[in-house]
Amino acid sequence: MGDPVHFSADEKGALRPPNFGEAVRFWFKLGCVSFGGPAAQISMMHLELVDKRRWISEDRFLHALNYCMLLPGPEAQQLATYIGWALHGTSGGLVAGILFILPGCLVLWVLSWIYVVAGAQPWMGAIFYGLKPAVLAIVASAAVRLAGKALKNGLMWSVAIAAFVLIYGFKVPFPFIILAAALTGFCAGDTRPKTELAGLAPGVDRGLGAFDSALPSPLAMLRTALIGVGLWWLPVWAARVLGGSDSVFYQAGKFFSKAAMLTFGGAYAVLPYVSQQAVETFGWLSASQMLDGLAFSETTPGPLIIVLEFVGFLAAWHSPGNLPALAAATLGALLTVWCTFAPSFLWIFLGAPFVERLRGNVKIAATLSAVTAAVVGVILNLACWFGRDVLFPKG
Repeated sequence: MGDPVHFSADEKGALRPPNFGEAVRFWFKLGCVSFGGPAAQISMMHLELVDKRRWISEDRFLHALNYCMLLPGPEAQQLATYIGWALHGTSGGLVAGILFILPGCLVLWVLSWIYVVAGAQPWMGAIFYGLKPAVLAIVASAAVRLAGKALKNGLMWSVAIAAFVLIYGFKVPFPFIILAAALTGFCAGDTRPKTELAGLAPGVDRGLGAFDSALPSPLAMLRTALIGVGLWWLPVWAARVLGGSDSVFYQAGKFFSKAAMLTFGGAYAVLPYVSQQAVETFGWLSASQMLDGLAFSETTPGPLIIVLEFVGFLAAWHSPGNLPALAAATLGALLTVWCTFAPSFLWIFLGAPFVERLRGNVKIAATLSAVTAAVVGVILNLACWFGRDVLFPKG
């Protein structure tokens, strides 16, 4: 990866890429305050990185977001990894992606331990419930802000409205909505007037070295893939060797690795499947405990899919084998987090260099812009769903 080229601070409208230390501090801060799920987290990143700090341009941010929305896994964490990579290469991507989830993982581990020792305490719910109105405001703000940036013409407005109606009114799965939006944008790249597509194929963000570097060679890409897959599956196979194929650690590692490849559409799309398997197939926890874990994850920083850490913790707590319960539960939580998030780094480091090169292609840019428009409708759906729970709680 190339080194960033810095612009002077007094150059009007110029980007101001940070040094590595500034970026580390920011990603850690973001990891500590990233409440509210992907919509709120993406909104925070947009506000800080594009509007306030000017570390990345609007077009570059949306292009990265579009790519991450097409990937399996937590899109907000992948977006942080992508931007960290764009700013400081592989080390920047690793730091951004890890710090984005680390505070939430630590908080949820503490809550999980308190939960199994003391049970579900009312004061926990009371504390976290107080955060929900603020989270609702952030989600609603995200929908408004992203709509203002992404809905540049009638076609994009139509895609956003259609996405909202389909997911809110007809419960159409998110992946189908994204696929339909991508096809719409791809076709529009040929049929819409060039004036309406203006700005969808932005130029290079000078000042960000990753884009300016040469594409990696096939050998380098193969090395990245082998290292990524090897690191991803190494703990799973170690669990099989040490504990056997029937151990809770191997079963959890294999299951959550599989789930990581199926999480298209974010956590809400995959949680019904994960919940059913964890409760009914494996018997790792009860349905009530699964709901408690979801409540914890919704009100702790980090991606909502971090709820899987709670599942892994309880699975190993209930079947510790020869280990002390807390040690086994901690290992179960760590293995679950690893298998859930390790693939996200692989998708970014393999795909981002090529996605950056596609920014000048109008058809690809139009396709990804339509995906962003659909995301606006999905965020609005999340705001309605979350607002109904906050403003009109049951009972």
